[in-house]
Amino acid sequence: MSAIITTTSTVSSSEYKTHALVSYILLSFGLFTGIPLLFGAIWAMIQKKGAIGSIYHSHLVNATRVFWWSLFWTIIGCALIPVVIGFAVLAIVWLWALYRVVDGLAKILSDVAYPL
Repeated sequence: MSAIITTTSTVSSSEYKTHALVSYILLSFGLFTGIPLLFGAIWAMIQKKGAIGSIYHSHLVNATRVFWWSLFWTIIGCALIPVVIGFAVLAIVWLWALYRVVDGLAKILSDVAYPL
């Protein structure tokens, strides 16, 4: 005898869109002030599992990737500041993160999945 387990989510697709938007907004503020970047990443990581199967899952994955890659390259850039190239690395990281957040916002407002 096999049992079929079905689950129904109580969270609608529009709520996942809201979660992704909140994450992007926190990330965008965080690019200028710092701390909200961490909150946006945590928010995306928490909501990511529930959004599997929707187009908004890719946006939450993008938000987490922006955070982790930015953190990684920021640490590298800070370590390279004494060699002067660190400032260029930090500038490139900031521009890359800004591009990913703005591109994500544009895609989510158009109801398009973020290409991973």
